[in-house]
Amino acid sequence: MTKYKIQNGFTLLEILITVLVLSIGLLGLAGLQVSGMKSNHNAYLRTQATILGYDIADRMRANPGGTYTATATYTVDTSVSPYTVNVPAKTANCSTTTGCSTAQMANTDINQWRVDLAQRLPGGTGVICLDSTPGDGADKDNPACDGAGTVFAIKIWWDDARDGSGLERFVVDYQP
Repeated sequence: MTKYKIQNGFTLLEILITVLVLSIGLLGLAGLQVSGMKSNHNAYLRTQATILGYDIADRMRANPGGTYTATATYTVDTSVSPYTVNVPAKTANCSTTTGCSTAQMANTDINQWRVDLAQRLPGGTGVICLDSTPGDGADKDNPACDGAGTVFAIKIWWDDARDGSGLERFVVDYQP
């Protein structure tokens, strides 16, 4: 008669390996979830920039006198700073063209647009300028507006990473 040695602990080892593989899988799943949430938020910010870009283009379209009578009405003075609008401060109680000049309405539009940029986008800023090459100007401090042509470039930047390292840009052009 041969005695067999009984092996103990083999099932426990299988369970430990299973728990290890399962935990690595769950960590990978959590990483995918975080990555998906970040991508979703980036898409949300890009959507907000798109809405804001087309919003100011629609405001310019609704106020053609503000665009045609003085092409600088809707533009930003890029020689001073990309944040300085070259029209006076917002006109009080000027929310419709009734009682407002076209320049005052354009001024109200641009100031409201600037407020919306700051509220909806982290580090959001934008310029509107005449530009023959609207696709250039990847840096918000140098928007590359040449002042030539008849096409308004609406350029919007925001801090996608929220730490100053991930600037994103959206550009829409508008031809009056």
